[in-house]
Amino acid sequence: MAARFRMSRRGVGQLLRSDMMLAEMVRRGEVIKNVAESIAPVGGPGDPHRGLYKSSFFVQPVRRGGRRRDRAIAVVGNTAPHGAHVEYGTERVPAHHVLLRAAQAGGR
Repeated sequence: MAARFRMSRRGVGQLLRSDMMLAEMVRRGEVIKNVAESIAPVGGPGDPHRGLYKSSFFVQPVRRGGRRRDRAIAVVGNTAPHGAHVEYGTERVPAHHVLLRAAQAGGR
């Protein structure tokens, strides 16, 4: 006898927003944060903000995230004022893509 499966959209939505899913997203976010901290540049001896970027990573759990606000996610970011310049670069500073590389390497 073949097994039958009937999907419940409400049930899938509840699963995507569940505490279990949120905990897994935070766990993966922490892995990405740890990788980012390990590869983050700290600046040279004359840098007035030496180590600020490296110490400014965070993980924020969000129960209703994603494009449709229908699932649990974890946001990994950096609060350093110059964080965008480190990530994307400027005409004087090369892009380091720390969060991009951390997301590609971690999160499993």
